[in-house]
Amino acid sequence: MKKEYGYILIAYIIMQLSSLIGYPLVNKIGTSVFDVNENRMESLTTVIWIVFSFTAALLYVLFILRKTEKHTKIDKAEPLSVGASILWAIGGVFLAFIAQSVAINIEAMLGIKMGSKNTETIINIIEAAPIVIFVSSVVGPILEEIVFRKIIFGSLYERFSFFPSALISSLIFGIAHFEPIHIILYTAMGFTFAFLYIRTKRIIVPIVAHVTMNTIVVVAQSVFKDDIERMMNEADKIQGFIGGFFT
Repeated sequence: MKKEYGYILIAYIIMQLSSLIGYPLVNKIGTSVFDVNENRMESLTTVIWIVFSFTAALLYVLFILRKTEKHTKIDKAEPLSVGASILWAIGGVFLAFIAQSVAINIEAMLGIKMGSKNTETIINIIEAAPIVIFVSSVVGPILEEIVFRKIIFGSLYERFSFFPSALISSLIFGIAHFEPIHIILYTAMGFTFAFLYIRTKRIIVPIVAHVTMNTIVVVAQSVFKDDIERMMNEADKIQGFIGGFFT
C-alpha cells in the first residue's frame, strides 16, 4: 500500500476516534461561551462535531487523492464508458437494495431483529438538526467508498481474486460500523459496492449508488418513521410466532 493511502486510512481512523476528545472540548467551550443548558449543549456538540469531523476528513482525503498517482491495478485499468457507468450507477442502487433485502431476510431467519441502532441514532440527530442529513447521506458514503473500496479492496485485489478481497474489505466495513450483530447486512452491502467498482473501474459508481441509497433510506425513515416502526413491530411479532411454532 502506498504511503498516501496510509495517510488516508490514518485520517479516517482519527476521525472515527476524534469524538473522544472533540465532544468534551466543544461541550466545554460551548457551555462557557453560550448561555445554553447542559442537555441542549450536548445535542449541539454532537451535531457540530459530526459535521466538522466528517467534512474536515473528506476535504483532507480529497486533497491527498488529488496529488496521488494511480496505484492499484483497478485504478490503472481502462474504465467503462461514461454512459455505461451511469447505467451501472443507477442499476447499482437497485442491486444495493436487493442485497440489503436478502441480508435482512437471512438475519431474520437467524433470529436477528430488524433495524439498525446506527440508523436510529442518525435519524434522531437529523430530526434535531437536518444539516446532518448531508453528512450521513453524502459525506459519509463518499469517505467510506474511498476508504473501504478504493483503498482497502483495491489494495487487497492487487494480491487476491475478487471474492476474498471483497469479503475481507466488506467484513472490515461491517466492523467499522460497530454493529457486529448486523455484520451480514454490512458485508452484503460491501460486496455490492465492490462489485460495482470492479465492474466499472470507476470509484464514482459505487459512490453514487451508496449516496443515493443512504439518501433514500434516511429520507424514508424520517418521513415515514411511524409507519416503519409499526411494520417492524408487526414483523417481529410474525418472526416470534414462527420461531415459537417451530421450537
